[in-house]
Amino acid sequence: MFFATTAPASLRRQAYSPAARSLERFLSEAQRASRQTACAVAQDDKSYTLTFDVPGIAKDQLNIGIEGNIVRIETQAGAPRQYKQAYELPQDIDVTTSEARLENGVLTLKLGKKVPVSRVTQLTVN
Repeated sequence: MFFATTAPASLRRQAYSPAARSLERFLSEAQRASRQTACAVAQDDKSYTLTFDVPGIAKDQLNIGIEGNIVRIETQAGAPRQYKQAYELPQDIDVTTSEARLENGVLTLKLGKKVPVSRVTQLTVN
């Protein structure tokens, strides 16, 4: 036995169309969310600590660049997952006291804060 609707085709499309659109919207939002990498930021008096989830990426597949107060993280072309992001921090970074560590798919950057140098010159009053 076969069942068929007796409603015109234009009414059937309208009835199912919003559901299809909501499914497409749900799938596109899920895909967009999966592209974003979780990042946690903490700071103390001397450093910033940034933590990223980068599963499946090896140490030699990551490039981390620091320029002033901007940190750039990206994967190389042969990496299984592509990641490219830049973060701007409120204070310049001291590269000599900074370090990066990758363990079990978690990248941890401990970035030292650069102490601002005062350029104030004292004048003597005559």
